Amino acid sequence: MKKFKGMGVSNGIAIGKVFLYLPLKHLNIENKKDNLTIKTKKEAVERALNSVKNDILLTLEHLNSKDAKKEAEIFNAHLLFIEDPTIKEKIDMLLNQGFSAAYAVECAFEESAKKIALLKNNYLKERASDLRDVKNQVLRKLLNLSTPSLSNLPNKCIVIAEDLMPSDTARINKKNVLGFVTEKGSTTSHTAILAEALGIPAIVGVSGITKEVSAGKTVIIDGEEGVVIYEPTRKQLEYYTNKKQKQIKEQESLNQIKFTKIYTKSGKEIEVFANIGNPEEADIALKNGADGIGLYRTEFLFIGRESPPTEEEQFNAYKSVLIKFKKKPVIIRTLDIGGDKSIPYLNINNELNPFLGVRAIRLCLNNVELFKTQLRAILRASIFGNARIMYPMIAVEEEIERANVILNEVKLELKNKGVPFKKSIQIGIMVEIPSAALNAERLIQHVDFFSIGTNDLIQYTFAADRTNENVSYLYNPLHPAVLKLIKLAAEASHKYGKRIGMCGEMAGDLKSIPELIRLGLDELSMTPSKIPYVKKFIKDNF
Repeated sequence: MKKFKGMGVSNGIAIGKVFLYLPLKHLNIENKKDNLTIKTKKEAVERALNSVKNDILLTLEHLNSKDAKKEAEIFNAHLLFIEDPTIKEKIDMLLNQGFSAAYAVECAFEESAKKIALLKNNYLKERASDLRDVKNQVLRKLLNLSTPSLSNLPNKCIVIAEDLMPSDTARINKKNVLGFVTEKGSTTSHTAILAEALGIPAIVGVSGITKEVSAGKTVIIDGEEGVVIYEPTRKQLEYYTNKKQKQIKEQESLNQIKFTKIYTKSGKEIEVFANIGNPEEADIALKNGADGIGLYRTEFLFIGRESPPTEEEQFNAYKSVLIKFKKKPVIIRTLDIGGDKSIPYLNINNELNPFLGVRAIRLCLNNVELFKTQLRAILRASIFGNARIMYPMIAVEEEIERANVILNEVKLELKNKGVPFKKSIQIGIMVEIPSAALNAERLIQHVDFFSIGTNDLIQYTFAADRTNENVSYLYNPLHPAVLKLIKLAAEASHKYGKRIGMCGEMAGDLKSIPELIRLGLDELSMTPSKIPYVKKFIKDNF
């Protein structure tokens, strides 16, 4: 028996046989020049790119025919990679310098992948893996190497691999897969996304496991605990078999409640919303019974690129989520960049304390055209659903007033051009600075709703970085000082007949929810996977 620890990214227990998947991932491409003509090499690269593009289109056709929207969205991104003009320009430059076609492809794709891998946003950081997946496919075409396949899996197996790429799993025999274990990956990796879509347990970040296990041996994985047990004892098999049965019963109970509206015994509805960071997560939110989107982070559109997203790109990203949620509210937060998130093309000056500097709404008010482009995109998309706009990091009334002036200018521009938009779109702010909570009664008169961002509210209240272990003892969501600020915001919003929600981590914490309901919150927004548990907790206890 051997026990391994990793990061659980999809809950559940699986017991089955090991399927060890070790394709040739790392192609050794020598740094060399050759005597082939530039024309010959360019034609070879173009053929390889087109061949991979055709493979991707065929995969998309296959996935769309099976209504596998989650996986299909990943391959739509692969199409963008294969057509990236920056990568193509880099390939041409290296070919013109006499380098081999394989080396030019390796360098061009890898240069872009390394830039993405340096990003702080975890979701975007993981897209470096997708880019390398496309690179490897192109190189295999160039070098006439066979492509590995997961299409012939044995029954009831658990796939263990160094990593899993979208091209690896596109035609996987999903009926025979009980779970995934990989050495690499994170909560936003392709393995996590695929496991979530399939509803099977998965564990990532299990270093060295491919060298420690053999195909055909029994293995147990516990996605909740992030534990892998190789060649388990009889007692362990009995324990995890019983635990799995209990989870199945619990899931059946959650499935009965997750799509229902939740009311307290006094008759007050508590809306349970989802926080999402990109359009792909909207499907997961709906699958978990989200009553709406309480926080649609838009930073994914702006990070990891050399220029701002166009209005059309933003419009499509907002529209896609609004269509999925129909009449359910979708609260779109305007750009929240600064602090721990930066964008080189905005030329933001280095600040001694960026968390207290030009970020979020302050940045948008200093970059009016950037702000207007986003507001235009949101307003145009608003006719496709129940869109709401939320300004982040509001400290004083003047910031709301200035933001609303700009919003009204955009509305007038669209009206004059005959562009349709929802004229009565609701406007809200995030209460995440103590000054906003202390001055809540004046701020609420300028907006339609409040949403409390507890992550920043707590750290600003105690002047303690929530990521710094040395001051972690100060990060206490249930401290009287924090609860008093929440109470002030809730009382102010209800005094003027307006709703108040919460989109920080505290909203999905079962220990905190009793206090939040007592304080009068109307809506709680959280990671999608927590929604069924929170709905059941409220129904059973209030």
